Amino acid sequence: MKFPLSFSAVLPACMLALSACSSVAPATDAAAGTASAATQDVRQLGEIVDLRSGQRLSAEQLLAQLAAAPRVIVGEQHDQLSHHKIEQWLLQQLQGQRPQGSVLLEMLNPDQQAKVDKVKPWLQTDPVVRPEHVAELLAWQPSWKWEQYGDLVMTVMRAPYPVWSANLDRSEIKQLFIDKPAVQGKHSNLANDGKVHDKLKDIIRVMHDNQIDEPRLAAMLSVQQQRDRRMAERLLAAPAPAVLIAGAYHAHKDLGVPLHVQDLTGGPAPLVLVLAQQGAAVQASQADFVWFTPPVAATAAVASAK
Repeated sequence: MKFPLSFSAVLPACMLALSACSSVAPATDAAAGTASAATQDVRQLGEIVDLRSGQRLSAEQLLAQLAAAPRVIVGEQHDQLSHHKIEQWLLQQLQGQRPQGSVLLEMLNPDQQAKVDKVKPWLQTDPVVRPEHVAELLAWQPSWKWEQYGDLVMTVMRAPYPVWSANLDRSEIKQLFIDKPAVQGKHSNLANDGKVHDKLKDIIRVMHDNQIDEPRLAAMLSVQQQRDRRMAERLLAAPAPAVLIAGAYHAHKDLGVPLHVQDLTGGPAPLVLVLAQQGAAVQASQADFVWFTPPVAATAAVASAK
């Protein structure tokens, strides 16, 4: 089947557009986020809410909740450095409370796993190495900007637990884009009323300014759900306790990976923490916890899809 736009032109948006957090930086108080996250104690960034009870939590209280869970999904906004600093802090602190079983990254594809497995033992010997050289060894993808992810990646790569890829390879996405297979499962599909599909389609339309035809919409819906299914499969197979770091839409309990975990296991969804800018609307149906971070100067809406 032919599409008005080539696969190569559509692929970056297909892979990344839905991974950005649904929040938009407020126009007011933008200066509050100008201080570098690296110079701040991340525990003091914004506020944390337990969406199940509505209570405010300290970073230490959140940490205790996450440490007790066998599987945790952290949903981020890809172009927010403060989110990656929080993730780095959480992983460092969790390892101090109990041995970390594994960490999974949406930013890694299966064809990078062998490189990760080769580089990781070497990094654990604490060699002197430029982080940029590690990026080269991992064949880190330029679409995931290293200046955003470098510190986080170096932390997990130097840690004693395994790091797993959680995404699809480009070749798999290309085939899915053509075949458009549907996922199977009452939670992730809900074919009788189409709630999940309708929500995802609405998000895709918004991400493309409503300039998307039905064949591409169907293809992107299929790819998004197949990516969520792959993340769920990897999360369930990974050594526990496991933490998956992915875009916020992938993490949402009413749209993404948690639904696929429920389909695959028949059990409860993993614990979900969403990182979002202050002013974003995050509901209890979407996450167990939300960590609101200070707004930063507005960036291009497609920054995380470049």
